[in-house]
Amino acid sequence: MSTKIHMVGAKGRMGQAIVHLAEEDVNFEVTGRVDTGDDLFGGIEDCDAVIDFSHHTITEEIAQKTAEAGKMLVIGTTGHDATTRKNVLSVAEKIPVVFASNYAVGVNALFHLTRKAAEIMGEDYDLEVVEMHHKHKKDAPSGTARTLAETLCDVRGVDYNDVVVDGRSGEPGERPKGEIGMHALRGGDVVGEHTVYFAGAGERLELTIRSSSRDSYASGALRAAAWLQGKAPREYSMLEVLGIE
Repeated sequence: MSTKIHMVGAKGRMGQAIVHLAEEDVNFEVTGRVDTGDDLFGGIEDCDAVIDFSHHTITEEIAQKTAEAGKMLVIGTTGHDATTRKNVLSVAEKIPVVFASNYAVGVNALFHLTRKAAEIMGEDYDLEVVEMHHKHKKDAPSGTARTLAETLCDVRGVDYNDVVVDGRSGEPGERPKGEIGMHALRGGDVVGEHTVYFAGAGERLELTIRSSSRDSYASGALRAAAWLQGKAPREYSMLEVLGIE
Protein backbone atom coordinates (compact mmCIF):
# COMPACT_ATOMS: atom_id res chain seq x y z
CA MET A 1 0.00 0.00 0.00
CA SER A 2 1.48 3.33 -1.06
CA THR A 3 2.19 6.30 1.23
CA LYS A 4 0.29 9.36 0.04
CA ILE A 5 2.31 12.58 0.15
CA HIS A 6 1.22 16.23 0.40
CA MET A 7 4.32 18.22 -0.61
CA VAL A 8 4.64 21.77 0.78
CA GLY A 9 7.40 23.68 -1.01
CA ALA A 10 6.95 21.69 -4.20
CA LYS A 11 8.60 24.31 -6.43
CA GLY A 12 11.81 24.48 -4.42
CA ARG A 13 14.90 22.43 -5.17
CA MET A 14 14.18 19.87 -2.49
CA GLY A 15 10.45 19.80 -3.18
CA GLN A 16 11.04 19.07 -6.84
CA ALA A 17 13.49 16.29 -6.00
CA ILE A 18 11.08 14.66 -3.55
CA VAL A 19 8.15 14.81 -5.97
CA HIS A 20 10.30 13.39 -8.78
CA LEU A 21 11.47 10.41 -6.71
CA ALA A 22 7.99 9.79 -5.30
CA GLU A 23 6.45 9.70 -8.77
CA GLU A 24 8.98 7.07 -9.84
CA ASP A 25 8.36 4.84 -6.82
CA VAL A 26 5.25 2.64 -6.64
CA ASN A 27 5.41 2.88 -2.84
CA PHE A 28 4.43 6.55 -2.93
CA GLU A 29 1.68 8.69 -4.38
CA VAL A 30 1.83 12.49 -4.57
CA THR A 31 -1.69 13.69 -3.78
CA GLY A 32 -0.77 17.37 -3.34
CA ARG A 33 2.02 19.70 -4.41
CA VAL A 34 1.76 23.29 -3.20
CA ASP A 35 3.99 26.33 -2.90
CA THR A 36 3.90 30.11 -2.47
CA GLY A 37 0.63 31.54 -3.75
CA ASP A 38 -1.25 28.24 -3.48
CA ASP A 39 -3.73 27.07 -0.88
CA LEU A 40 -1.13 25.17 1.15
CA PHE A 41 -3.70 22.94 2.76
CA GLY A 42 -6.07 22.27 -0.10
CA GLY A 43 -6.45 18.51 -0.43
CA ILE A 44 -4.52 17.76 2.76
CA GLU A 45 -7.29 15.36 3.78
CA ASP A 46 -6.30 13.05 0.88
CA CYS A 47 -2.76 12.37 2.10
CA ASP A 48 -1.10 10.18 4.72
CA ALA A 49 1.84 12.49 5.37
CA VAL A 50 2.71 16.13 4.88
CA ILE A 51 6.32 16.80 3.89
CA ASP A 52 7.42 20.39 4.48
CA PHE A 53 10.43 21.89 2.69
CA SER A 54 9.11 25.45 2.45
CA HIS A 55 10.19 28.33 4.73
CA HIS A 56 10.66 28.52 8.48
CA THR A 57 8.19 31.42 8.78
CA ILE A 58 5.23 29.16 7.96
CA THR A 59 6.32 25.87 9.55
CA GLU A 60 4.28 26.50 12.70
CA GLU A 61 1.10 27.01 10.67
CA ILE A 62 1.84 23.92 8.60
CA ALA A 63 2.35 21.85 11.75
CA GLN A 64 -0.90 23.04 13.31
CA LYS A 65 -2.95 22.36 10.16
CA THR A 66 -1.36 18.92 9.77
CA ALA A 67 -2.22 18.06 13.37
CA GLU A 68 -5.80 19.26 12.89
CA ALA A 69 -6.08 16.97 9.86
CA GLY A 70 -4.60 14.06 11.82
CA LYS A 71 -1.80 13.41 9.33
CA MET A 72 1.86 12.44 9.78
CA LEU A 73 4.44 15.23 9.43
CA VAL A 74 7.97 15.28 8.03
CA ILE A 75 9.77 18.64 8.40
CA GLY A 76 12.94 19.43 6.48
CA THR A 77 12.76 23.22 6.61
CA THR A 78 15.60 24.87 8.57
CA GLY A 79 16.32 28.26 10.12
CA HIS A 80 13.84 28.12 13.03
CA ASP A 81 14.53 29.86 16.33
CA ALA A 82 14.14 27.95 19.59
CA THR A 83 10.64 29.29 20.29
CA THR A 84 9.30 28.37 16.86
CA ARG A 85 10.82 24.91 17.04
CA LYS A 86 9.19 24.34 20.43
CA ASN A 87 5.80 25.50 19.13
CA VAL A 88 6.10 23.30 16.05
CA LEU A 89 6.99 20.22 18.07
CA SER A 90 4.02 20.74 20.39
CA VAL A 91 1.91 18.99 17.72
CA ALA A 92 3.84 15.78 18.39
CA GLU A 93 1.40 15.25 21.25
CA LYS A 94 -1.25 14.57 18.59
CA ILE A 95 0.60 13.20 15.54
CA PRO A 96 3.91 11.45 14.74
CA VAL A 97 6.58 13.92 13.57
CA VAL A 98 10.08 13.65 12.13
CA PHE A 99 11.86 17.02 12.39
CA ALA A 100 15.39 16.78 10.99
CA SER A 101 17.93 19.25 9.67
CA ASN A 102 19.06 16.70 7.10
CA TYR A 103 17.49 13.49 5.76
CA ALA A 104 20.44 12.05 3.83
CA VAL A 105 21.60 8.70 5.16
CA GLY A 106 25.27 9.66 4.90
CA VAL A 107 24.74 12.90 6.81
CA ASN A 108 22.95 11.08 9.60
CA ALA A 109 25.86 8.66 9.75
CA LEU A 110 28.04 11.79 10.19
CA PHE A 111 25.84 12.94 13.09
CA HIS A 112 26.34 9.55 14.73
CA LEU A 113 30.09 9.46 14.10
CA THR A 114 30.52 13.04 15.33
CA ARG A 115 28.96 12.14 18.66
CA LYS A 116 31.13 9.05 19.00
CA ALA A 117 34.30 10.93 18.05
CA ALA A 118 33.54 13.73 20.53
CA GLU A 119 33.05 11.15 23.29
CA ILE A 120 36.33 9.40 22.42
CA MET A 121 38.51 12.49 21.81
CA GLY A 122 37.55 14.29 25.01
CA GLU A 123 37.91 18.00 25.73
CA ASP A 124 41.56 18.52 24.75
CA TYR A 125 40.71 18.87 21.06
CA ASP A 126 39.65 22.14 19.43
CA LEU A 127 36.40 21.82 17.50
CA GLU A 128 35.48 23.55 14.25
CA VAL A 129 32.51 23.05 11.91
CA VAL A 130 32.75 24.19 8.28
CA GLU A 131 29.91 23.98 5.75
CA MET A 132 29.53 25.02 2.12
CA HIS A 133 26.38 25.38 0.03
CA HIS A 134 25.24 26.89 -3.25
CA LYS A 135 25.02 30.66 -3.56
CA HIS A 136 21.21 30.67 -3.43
CA LYS A 137 20.92 29.25 0.11
CA LYS A 138 19.29 31.85 2.34
CA ASP A 139 20.07 30.75 5.91
CA ALA A 140 23.44 30.36 7.60
CA PRO A 141 24.81 28.31 9.15
CA SER A 142 23.00 25.39 7.58
CA GLY A 143 20.65 23.35 9.75
CA THR A 144 23.01 20.41 9.35
CA ALA A 145 26.01 22.41 10.57
CA ARG A 146 24.01 23.62 13.55
CA THR A 147 23.00 20.04 14.38
CA LEU A 148 26.66 19.01 14.27
CA ALA A 149 27.61 21.83 16.64
CA GLU A 150 24.66 21.03 18.92
CA THR A 151 25.87 17.42 19.04
CA LEU A 152 29.34 18.55 20.09
CA CYS A 153 27.84 20.84 22.73
CA ASP A 154 25.65 18.03 24.05
CA VAL A 155 28.61 15.70 24.48
CA ARG A 156 30.57 18.39 26.32
CA GLY A 157 27.61 19.51 28.40
CA VAL A 158 27.74 23.14 27.30
CA ASP A 159 25.23 25.59 25.85
CA TYR A 160 25.40 26.33 22.11
CA ASN A 161 25.01 30.09 22.58
CA ASP A 162 27.85 30.18 25.10
CA VAL A 163 30.57 28.48 23.06
CA VAL A 164 29.80 28.59 19.33
CA VAL A 165 31.47 31.46 17.43
CA ASP A 166 30.29 32.31 13.90
CA GLY A 167 33.47 33.02 11.95
CA ARG A 168 36.33 35.22 13.10
CA SER A 169 37.61 38.61 12.00
CA GLY A 170 39.77 41.45 13.25
CA GLU A 171 41.86 40.46 16.24
CA PRO A 172 39.82 37.96 18.23
CA GLY A 173 42.90 36.92 20.17
CA GLU A 174 44.09 33.47 21.12
CA ARG A 175 41.53 30.73 20.68
CA PRO A 176 39.93 30.10 24.09
CA LYS A 177 39.62 26.53 25.35
CA GLY A 178 36.19 25.08 24.70
CA GLU A 179 35.25 27.39 21.83
CA ILE A 180 33.54 25.83 18.81
CA GLY A 181 34.07 27.62 15.51
CA MET A 182 31.28 27.76 12.93
CA HIS A 183 32.02 28.76 9.34
CA ALA A 184 29.55 29.05 6.43
CA LEU A 185 30.82 29.17 2.84
CA ARG A 186 28.58 30.02 -0.12
CA GLY A 187 29.23 29.69 -3.83
CA GLY A 188 28.40 28.07 -7.13
CA ASP A 189 26.05 25.10 -7.20
CA VAL A 190 27.40 23.15 -4.22
CA VAL A 191 24.61 20.88 -2.94
CA GLY A 192 26.17 20.54 0.49
CA GLU A 193 29.50 19.86 2.21
CA HIS A 194 30.11 19.57 5.94
CA THR A 195 33.32 18.94 7.88
CA VAL A 196 33.86 18.59 11.61
CA TYR A 197 37.45 19.18 12.74
CA PHE A 198 38.96 17.76 15.92
CA ALA A 199 42.33 19.56 16.17
CA GLY A 200 44.74 18.40 18.84
CA ALA A 201 48.44 18.51 19.61
CA GLY A 202 50.19 16.63 16.82
CA GLU A 203 47.09 15.31 15.05
CA ARG A 204 43.82 16.35 13.45
CA LEU A 205 40.73 14.25 12.80
CA GLU A 206 38.35 15.38 10.04
CA LEU A 207 34.90 13.96 9.43
CA THR A 208 33.48 15.05 6.07
CA ILE A 209 30.36 14.44 4.02
CA ARG A 210 30.00 15.77 0.46
CA SER A 211 26.61 15.63 -1.20
CA SER A 212 26.53 15.78 -5.00
CA SER A 213 22.80 15.28 -5.50
CA ARG A 214 19.64 16.32 -3.67
CA ASP A 215 18.27 12.85 -4.31
CA SER A 216 20.06 11.60 -1.18
CA TYR A 217 18.10 14.11 0.91
CA ALA A 218 14.85 13.49 -0.96
CA SER A 219 14.97 9.71 -0.63
CA GLY A 220 15.58 10.06 3.10
CA ALA A 221 12.54 12.32 3.52
CA LEU A 222 10.35 9.79 1.70
CA ARG A 223 11.83 7.00 3.80
CA ALA A 224 10.88 8.95 6.94
CA ALA A 225 7.31 9.45 5.72
CA ALA A 226 6.86 5.73 5.00
CA TRP A 227 8.47 4.76 8.32
CA LEU A 228 6.03 6.93 10.30
CA GLN A 229 3.07 4.77 9.20
CA GLY A 230 1.47 3.31 12.31
CA LYS A 231 3.77 5.13 14.75
CA ALA A 232 2.43 6.68 17.95
CA PRO A 233 2.26 10.48 18.28
CA ARG A 234 5.63 11.92 19.33
CA GLU A 235 8.77 13.42 17.81
CA TYR A 236 11.10 10.96 16.08
CA SER A 237 14.65 11.59 14.91
CA MET A 238 16.04 10.58 11.55
CA LEU A 239 18.51 8.38 13.45
CA GLU A 240 15.51 6.43 14.74
CA VAL A 241 14.16 6.13 11.20
CA LEU A 242 17.49 4.61 10.15
CA GLY A 243 17.71 2.37 13.21
CA ILE A 244 20.92 4.03 14.46
CA GLU A 245 19.41 4.78 17.88
